[in-house]
Amino acid sequence: MNPADINPTDWQRIMFGNTNPDFLLEVFLRTLIVYLALLVIVKWLGKRMTGQLTIIEMTVMVTLGAIVSVPMQMPDRGILQGLLILLVALGLHQGINYIGLLYPRAEEILQGKPTILVKDGILQLAEMDEVRVTRQQLFSDLRTKNIYQLGKLKRVYLEPAGSLSILEADEERPGLAVFPPKDEKMIKARGMSGQQLWVCINCGKTTETDGPANCENCQDQDFIKAII
Repeated sequence: MNPADINPTDWQRIMFGNTNPDFLLEVFLRTLIVYLALLVIVKWLGKRMTGQLTIIEMTVMVTLGAIVSVPMQMPDRGILQGLLILLVALGLHQGINYIGLLYPRAEEILQGKPTILVKDGILQLAEMDEVRVTRQQLFSDLRTKNIYQLGKLKRVYLEPAGSLSILEADEERPGLAVFPPKDEKMIKARGMSGQQLWVCINCGKTTETDGPANCENCQDQDFIKAII
């Protein structure tokens, strides 16, 4: 558009753009057709698309969002072009899923695999660094699941879709509190371990030694008393 044609008081252009006002009716019809087509496509993609998304599913959703805007709003573009692209996106998604069924290794490469973040009450620091999950992010998610200390956990997996799978230990042990460090009141309310165990602040490894020099697991030197 020529900058000289821009007039802040040109309400015809502001409200209707450079098209005829009758195009609004066409936009309505285009939107209705594309919306109904999109509903059918998403239904074909499966129930997973309405839950936690994998990398492939997120890619498809972003692609769908980019596809539908042009055929709904551009007067010089036909609807069939957009519908064709929607069908191609559907075919790619279904094809990738089929390849994953035939070749588990391919599914692992495309979708990713679960990562162990906590093992027997101890943070797996190398794995957390690899998937870029911080302690506070993990602790926040654990608190929403009513997990208040790591000794209660057998395993915590970060699934490819980004959700956490939590397996609690058969027998709860003392461990590192997942409360914010400044919330000392909540830590005291949970109670200290009757065994007076100490726990590494960095990884959650417990020890009976009163203030050991180095953690056996991560070599850190900061310890606090474990809670139950």
